[in-house]
Formats: sequence, C-alpha cells, structure tokens
Amino acid sequence: MRKTVGWLALGLVVAGWAAKAGPIDNACIRSNKKANPILCDCIQRVANLTLTASDQRLAARFFADPGKAQEMRGSSRRAHREFWDRYVNFGRTAEAVCSRG
Repeated sequence: MRKTVGWLALGLVVAGWAAKAGPIDNACIRSNKKANPILCDCIQRVANLTLTASDQRLAARFFADPGKAQEMRGSSRRAHREFWDRYVNFGRTAEAVCSRG
C-alpha cells in the first residue's frame, strides 16, 4: 500500500492544486465554516483517483448526513458492500496522502 500511496501523492503534485471542485470538495467545504480548502481539494483529488463519479456523489452525502454512511456500511446489498470497500480504500488513501503537512 505504501507504494500506491507514494504514486498517488506524486500524481497529486504533478496534477497541481488548481483543480475543478468536485462533489467531495464541495461537501467538505460546506460541512464546516472552518474547513481547510487545501485539505478539501486534496481529498477530492484522491477521490478522483479512487472513486467513480457516482461513488463520489454518494460519498458526498455522508458529509451532510453521517447516518447515511452507517446505513451503507450495514447494508446487505452487494452493490453497497462493494461501494463500502471502495470508500474505505478512498478514506485510508486520503488520510495517508492528505495528512502530510
């Protein structure tokens, strides 16, 4: 996993920081008046590399309603379990890449 995170970090640097806002970035900014725009942008960039557009729209809902995340996590539907696996990978990757300061 460390090599993957390294490549993702390199991709984020090469791509630059002036990216178009996406659903995760927008939800992150709206979730907290004190949100760090650079951190939200980093999280969006990781989402762009690890989640589909549909996954991103679904995950963005979790910022406004964390209970939706718990519903998804506990769901017995195969599609929800598969999404949750991708979402967990996204979260771990975002934490590893975006927490470097």
